[in-house]
Amino acid sequence: MTLHLDLLRHGETELGGGLRGSLDDALTDRGWQQMREAVAARGPWDRLVSSPLQRCARFTEQLGVQLDVPVHLDKGLQELHFGAWEGCSAAALMDTDAEALGRFWADPYAFTPPDGEPVLEFSKRVLAAVERLRTAYAGQRVLLVSHGGVMRLLLARARGLPREQLLNVEVAHGALFSLRVSPGSVLKEEG
Repeated sequence: MTLHLDLLRHGETELGGGLRGSLDDALTDRGWQQMREAVAARGPWDRLVSSPLQRCARFTEQLGVQLDVPVHLDKGLQELHFGAWEGCSAAALMDTDAEALGRFWADPYAFTPPDGEPVLEFSKRVLAAVERLRTAYAGQRVLLVSHGGVMRLLLARARGLPREQLLNVEVAHGALFSLRVSPGSVLKEEG
């Protein structure tokens, strides 16, 4: 049985852009608004699932109370850990580590940022979490509030993109996409 999975990226954060990874930034007022606008007139959802990082979890918890829907936090759905690059912007890395950044952008599976999480391990972690959701909530509609990297991974897989194009998938703050998840983590993008 399949799972209907809506994916919502967190909104703008207080410390701005760059590689946020496992940093636990709070949302700005604009970030809260981006997320509220994204879910307005959407749903209904049977449950809400979120990364435990506050830029996702605080909104999800508030929405769960508002909609009277259960909320589950899943560490498997956290953003990629960027290691020594956490908190750095691409512009700053171009000044200090341009060759390595270029290698990461060209094929994030083949190059891991210093002290970072390999994208292959990240992929396994996220897909295992999604399969757990499918098994537990098959037949239901779930809102997953997560991060740009998680969403890029799932959308790239749903679109059948080669691994080198992972970082080409556009996912703006507050973006909402819909997937159908079938057994074996077979993903298909919907409307």
